[in-house]
Amino acid sequence: MDRGGSRLSIYALKPQFRNLLRPLTRVLARAGVTANQVTVAAAAISVALGVFVASQLPDARAFVLIPMWMVVRMACNAIDGMLAQEFGQRSRLGGYLNELADVVSDTALYLPFAFLPPFSPNWTATVIGLAVISEYAGALGPLVGASRRYDGPMGKSDRAFAFGALGLWVALAAPLPDWAALAMPVVAGALIVTIVNRVRGGLKEES
Repeated sequence: MDRGGSRLSIYALKPQFRNLLRPLTRVLARAGVTANQVTVAAAAISVALGVFVASQLPDARAFVLIPMWMVVRMACNAIDGMLAQEFGQRSRLGGYLNELADVVSDTALYLPFAFLPPFSPNWTATVIGLAVISEYAGALGPLVGASRRYDGPMGKSDRAFAFGALGLWVALAAPLPDWAALAMPVVAGALIVTIVNRVRGGLKEES
């Protein structure tokens, strides 16, 4: 049974990523850093970064910060999970923060693209909405007796890679060619497939 499946997703690499970060996580735990503190800090930095990048437009060079932060943010997501699971910091509040902070962070980091040609504000908003629904579809797994679903092809880690790559492209090559606008519809399509996969995966798991 594919519990919490991650097919077609970068999420499948998470165990190896966590192993690399485990020594740092032990240091943070000994220093008294909590999982919730890491979660909230990562969300706050994401919002601040999104606002800063948008405020620099039409100068697109600040978009280079997005791929840099995406790597650090993925590390923070892995660290707060390990602090919760391996150092006895799991809490009901942490469960809420983990889901809500990701949605807030994603929205803040994707939104600057809405103000940058050739990306369409409508398509960017569609991607943000579908990203929220995809996370909701994953989080609903336990409600129907399944596990939290992480199926791809456009899960959280995959979106971080996609938007990190777009941010780097923008920073290095702006203004982008008109055909670059197709990136948002492609991401939206992959998100629809992701939502379907997560619902199907949860239903199969329950049965």
